[in-house]
Amino acid sequence: MGRTKLYDREALLDAAMTVFWQRGYADTSLQQLERATGVNKSGLYSEFKDKEDLFLSSLRHYIDNRESEGLLVHEPLGWGNVEALLRKGPMHGVERKGCFAINSMREFESLPPQAMEIVAASQSSMLGLLIKNIEAEKTSLPAKQIAEVVLIFFSGLCMEMNMSPSQQSIVRKVGNFMTTLKAM
Repeated sequence: MGRTKLYDREALLDAAMTVFWQRGYADTSLQQLERATGVNKSGLYSEFKDKEDLFLSSLRHYIDNRESEGLLVHEPLGWGNVEALLRKGPMHGVERKGCFAINSMREFESLPPQAMEIVAASQSSMLGLLIKNIEAEKTSLPAKQIAEVVLIFFSGLCMEMNMSPSQQSIVRKVGNFMTTLKAM
């Protein structure tokens, strides 16, 4: 008979994700993951093959939860959804800054190869949703072209969040960016 789990997988992934988010993949130790999750090494290894598997599971967990927020699918489609993504997307509080997936891109050299595939698929999905929202507006440039610019701005904004800019600064930058987008 197997042992009963004494932890919730979702809570474990949230705790592990926070450590990876703060420290990065390469600088996160198994001991830090044990402390953060409250699960010892044997418990972690009974659930995940290794640190790489735990990281990839944390990354998938993050992306699944972000997608379930549906920031780019609210009706009516359009600029309102794009602005909501830019205002809410990179804001996670003191412990979690920016976007976990985008922050992870900083260390692709040391990440498991599957991490790049997971992030690329997420970016592709986000690009498709941005295109749909922009197509709902009347723009003079192709929706894909504008969507790519939005995605780059979003990525930069997420990276900037690591420098702890003021809420006022972010709101101002997003406002300026949205004014520029609407003129396209």
